[in-house]
Amino acid sequence: MKHFLSKWKNNWNAFIAKLDDIQFFRKVGITYQVLWNLFLIVLIIGFLGFMFAGGTAAGYFASLVADEKTYSEEDMRTFVGSLSKTSDIYLAGGVYLGKIRSEVDREIVSLDDVADEVKWAIIATEDEHFYEHNGIVPKALLRATMQELTSSSVQTGGSTLTQQLIKQQILSDEVSFDRKATEIMLALRLEQFMTKEEILEAYLNVVPFGRNASGRNVAGIEAAAQGVFGVSASDLNLPQAAYLAGLPQSPYGYTPFTNDQQLKDKDGLQPGFNRYQTVLNRMYEKEYITKEQYEDALDYDLTADFTTSAPDPMEERPRLTEEIMNRATAVLVQQKIDNRDGWEKLSDAAKQVERNQFKAEVENAIINGGYNIITTIDKDLYDAMNEAAQQSGAYFGADKQGQREEVGSVLIENKTGKILSFVGGREENLDHLYNHATRAYRQAGSTSKPVLAYAGAIEAGVTQPGLVIPDEQAFYKAGGREIRNFDHAHKGNLTVRESLKQSRNVPAVEAWWHVPDDLKVKLRDAAGFNPDMHGVNEAVAIGGGNVTVEQNVSAFSAFGNNGVRMEPYMIERIETDSGEVIYEHPASKHTMFSPQTNYLVADMMRDVMYSANGTGRTAANKLQFQADWAGKTGTTNRDYDSWFIAVNPEVTLGVWNGYSGDKTISLRKRVGGLGTGGRTQSIWANLANAAYGVDPELMTAGGKRFEQPDGIVEKRVCGLTGGPPTKACEEQGLVTTDLYRSDMVDHIEGLAPFQASFKPNTQPSNEKDDDDD
Repeated sequence: MKHFLSKWKNNWNAFIAKLDDIQFFRKVGITYQVLWNLFLIVLIIGFLGFMFAGGTAAGYFASLVADEKTYSEEDMRTFVGSLSKTSDIYLAGGVYLGKIRSEVDREIVSLDDVADEVKWAIIATEDEHFYEHNGIVPKALLRATMQELTSSSVQTGGSTLTQQLIKQQILSDEVSFDRKATEIMLALRLEQFMTKEEILEAYLNVVPFGRNASGRNVAGIEAAAQGVFGVSASDLNLPQAAYLAGLPQSPYGYTPFTNDQQLKDKDGLQPGFNRYQTVLNRMYEKEYITKEQYEDALDYDLTADFTTSAPDPMEERPRLTEEIMNRATAVLVQQKIDNRDGWEKLSDAAKQVERNQFKAEVENAIINGGYNIITTIDKDLYDAMNEAAQQSGAYFGADKQGQREEVGSVLIENKTGKILSFVGGREENLDHLYNHATRAYRQAGSTSKPVLAYAGAIEAGVTQPGLVIPDEQAFYKAGGREIRNFDHAHKGNLTVRESLKQSRNVPAVEAWWHVPDDLKVKLRDAAGFNPDMHGVNEAVAIGGGNVTVEQNVSAFSAFGNNGVRMEPYMIERIETDSGEVIYEHPASKHTMFSPQTNYLVADMMRDVMYSANGTGRTAANKLQFQADWAGKTGTTNRDYDSWFIAVNPEVTLGVWNGYSGDKTISLRKRVGGLGTGGRTQSIWANLANAAYGVDPELMTAGGKRFEQPDGIVEKRVCGLTGGPPTKACEEQGLVTTDLYRSDMVDHIEGLAPFQASFKPNTQPSNEKDDDDD
């Protein structure tokens, strides 16, 4: 300090010596000491003024930030790292479907995976003193402040990358001195907690870059690199990196794409190219690139590198995308409910409020949480089956009152419950999103007969496939209305096998009457049908209850899994961006009936397809491959709904067709030479053949047949009575051989034919009966 003052005094003496040579100072008689004292007084006053101004400014700054929250290191890292990220959908086998639509596309990337040219370009353009400052550059701040106060037409900006990061992640868009003061304080604080590399990485993942080639908003260098040039951030060359580095200043002014997925014209691209040249100039001035690199970049044709629009799953497969989102939302909402303490004690109204809140939270997380949603859908099967549905137009009836005759189909893997594919409608586009496979509840028709009526009766031990059951006049218990067959006729005594093969209603109801009520409830619930499905009355046995295609196909899948139904599912698991599994499908099984009952009913359904008078013979005839299928037709009252479902040892495929509302399907008028049931079976065969073209091993079950379990025997009986063969029965050729549960053989003689014991009365009934094929 002493040396410093001595140096100043020597300089002062030299200055005074020069003043002595000036005539004015000699005349007024100002001495050296007077001048020195005057200088000291001015210096002290200036210093005190500076201190006062500085103190006043510091006090003002402190007042601006006095009420601001003090953020800890954890707080600031959390805020800076809180980034929305687009979620991705994957199909079976890891096949990538696409991104879920969100407000902005973003891919998180580490700094090591960003090309050096990007880092150089950003620093040279946005913050040339990045590695030197502690969060702010006072000179730049002062310049920017003066420009703001004087309303200068030239605005050079004063924000460092650190400040820009604070603006993006913590502060609002408000423009005020309060906000600027807070920004400065937080920028200084952030630099204490994070390294320069961490700040640069965060900035590159946060900053907006305008639009991509698909017209969607993009943020972060990785999404920008992929969306503008179709490459990863690590593979960007110098011109591409410089171009992207120029976008953040005016993302939508400089972006090369319009919001309707088009490349801008020459005039529209020019502002971005001008900015590109500015970036290159600064990179060259700061010696990040050589003159040769600079000149080569100026001559580079960037327009040749711009990518084209990427496939949008919501546009290519909208029904599939929406179904996946709905199901992902549902499983995560249920997860929240399961983890909510005291849920069962809440009122119904309170549950609904919380359920809505959970749903909103989950939907936001799915859209912006960067999840990986892995599903069971096989892309090739899905595409092939949906294309086949579109090409089955010859089997659909005419439009009615503005409605098209529609289709719904589901393909399920029996042993797991995986939904491998579905068809939600005849067309798949944004105008036709309703899913007839998973959302539409329709009457099941005769498809309920094997699942409930006959499986229930065999499981209860009250009948067997070769035993006789009467097809004669009978009446509903509730209301006394007559139970009618589709042909309004009766055929007398028929075996159970024949009754199912011909889809007779009266025998099915007779069988259901003899099933104990507790077994009826067990079967209905194990099948996954709705608890309010008409309770367990007669209408349930012949399809009066409402089910979705998914539910009905799931119930049939038990026949391909020894009587055990696996809960159907489409969402395999959901992972975070870091790979943490937050949801994984929990396998859930429901035993519907014994392996013996299962095999006997499946064997009877073989006859539905492969015998000359089986109602499902059209489906079998139109198949282009051989497999061990067992199926059942179903047509509801007034032909509102038509079904065909078939199962083999590997998969179950079901088809429904009809109108969205209660409209008759062509009033049995033939379309393509076929009646209602035949047309539905033809659609089923088209879908099965399409699936076979993709995966023959799956659709043929690898050549496997339904495996007969222990406890099944063959037995000869009289087809007229269901009892042991008599001489008269032999003489009339009525002896048949059929399969039986071995524990029932000794009781066959005691199982007399069922009797139609309910007579009509005058009370009306609202129950519907099935007019089958």
